[in-house]
Amino acid sequence: MSPITLLIFLFVYFGILLGVSYFTSRKTSDNATFFVANKNSKWYMVAFGMIGTALSGVTFISVPGAVGISNFSYFQFVLGNALGFLVIAYVLLPLYYRMNLTSIYTYLEDRLGHKSYKTGAMIFLISRTIGSAFRLYLVAIILQKFIFDAWNVPFGVTVAGCLILIWLYTNKGGLKTIIITDMLQTFCLLLAVILSIYFMADGLGISLLEAFERVKVSSYSQIVVWEDLLGDRNHFWKHIIGGAFVTIAMTGLDQDLMQKNLSMKTIGEAQKNMLTFTGIFVVINLFFLAVGALLYIYVAEKGIDISMFRTPDYLYPEIALNHLSLAAGVIFMMGLTAATFATTDSALTALTTSYCVDFLGFNKTTDPNAKALVRKRNIVHLAFSIVMLLVILIFRLLNDDSVVTAIFTAASYTYGPLLGLFAFGILTRNKVKDSLVPYFCILSPILWYLLNTYYVIPHTSYRIGFELIVYNGLTIFLMLWATSPGKVK
Repeated sequence: MSPITLLIFLFVYFGILLGVSYFTSRKTSDNATFFVANKNSKWYMVAFGMIGTALSGVTFISVPGAVGISNFSYFQFVLGNALGFLVIAYVLLPLYYRMNLTSIYTYLEDRLGHKSYKTGAMIFLISRTIGSAFRLYLVAIILQKFIFDAWNVPFGVTVAGCLILIWLYTNKGGLKTIIITDMLQTFCLLLAVILSIYFMADGLGISLLEAFERVKVSSYSQIVVWEDLLGDRNHFWKHIIGGAFVTIAMTGLDQDLMQKNLSMKTIGEAQKNMLTFTGIFVVINLFFLAVGALLYIYVAEKGIDISMFRTPDYLYPEIALNHLSLAAGVIFMMGLTAATFATTDSALTALTTSYCVDFLGFNKTTDPNAKALVRKRNIVHLAFSIVMLLVILIFRLLNDDSVVTAIFTAASYTYGPLLGLFAFGILTRNKVKDSLVPYFCILSPILWYLLNTYYVIPHTSYRIGFELIVYNGLTIFLMLWATSPGKVK
C-alpha cells in the first residue's frame, strides 16, 4: 500500500478530531470542563467511547496475533474483566460519588493519610506515563515502518507530531472533548474490526457467516483451559481471578478511566454506563479473537510465510497492508489509529487532572476556574506531552524488545500497591502508619518482580500468571495490617 495514501488518511482523521475539539470547547474551556466535563456527560456516550480507551493499539494488534499461540484462552481473562467491572460499578463508583471526587486518590488522604494519598497519586502518574508511552511507542513503530520511513522521517519527529496533534485537540476541552472524540474513535475501531473480518472472508472466497463458521470449528476457538492449574499461565481460574483483580486495579483505581465515570450527574447514570460498557467490551473482544483466527486461517490457505516475524504483533498489519485490498489497509490503519489515540489522549488528560488536583491543589482553591489556574493547567498538559515523548525516545534508544517489555511489565506491577491501599481502606477500619506507606509501595513490586522473574517454587511446576496482582496487593494489605496502630475512632 502506498505510504502517501496512508498519510492522507491520517491528516483527514486528525482534521476531524481538531474540528470536534473546536466545536466542543469554543464556548468554555475552564478547568471544570477539562477535568469532569462540567458533570454533564451522557452515560451512553461515555459507555460507547470508553471502549476506544480500554482497547489500546497494542490490544488491536496483539490480541489477534496471540491467537496462534494461545487460541481463544484470552477470552477467559475478558470474562474475569467483566466480573471486575461489576465490582467497580457497585463498590468503587458509589464511594467516589459519595465523596464527590475529582481525583480518585483524594480518598486515600481522607481514609489513610497524606503520604498514602501522595504515594497513590504518584503511582498512577508513573505507571500511566510509562504504560501509555509504551503503547504509543509500539504503534509508532508500525506507523514509522509503513508510512514515514518512505520519506526518511526520523522516528522522534513521527512521535512528536502525533503528540502535538493530540495536545492540540485536547488542550482546551479536555474531558468534554475526549468524550466526543472517543465515541468517534470507538466507532472507527469497531468498524475496522468488522470490515477486517469481511475483507479476509472475501479474500478466502467465503461469506461472513461462513467465515464465523470456519472460526467456530477451527482449533483456534478453544476458550477454556482446565489442564495444569499450577504450570499453565492460561489456566481458567488464573485468568478469571487475575482478570477480575487486574480490572479492579487498572481500571477502577486508575484516574484515566474513572475520570469519565465521574463526569456524569448521578451514580445511577455512572453505573448504567459501566454495565453497558462491560457488555460491549466482552462482545468486541470476541470479534478481536475472531480476527486473529481468520488471520491464521488466511495465512495457511494462501501459503504466506510468517516465520520472519520476530513477534506475532506484526501479523495483522502485514496481512492488512500488504496482502489485502487498498480499502482493507486503510480500514486497518483507521482502527489502529483510533485505538492508539483514544488511549493516549485520555491518558494525557487524566495525568494532567491528577497532577493539578493531587499535587497543585486545584480542588482546594476558592476559584479553580481562575485564569491563572487555567494557564497553569495548560502548562502541565504540555509538560506531560513532553515527558511522554522523552520516555518513548528512551524506549527507542534501548532498541531491545525484551528490555522495553520488562520496563512496561515493571510499571504494571505498581498497580498492586494501589489495590492493597484501597482494599485496606475499604475493608478495614484500621489506621495505617502513614510514614511507612511509600516504602511498602516500593518494596512490594520489587519483591514480586524478583520472585516472578527468578524464583521457581521447588518440586512444583507452578508459574505465576495474571494473579500476580493479587499477591502484590495482598502483600501491601498485610504490611499495612501488621504495622497498623489500631482502629479509627
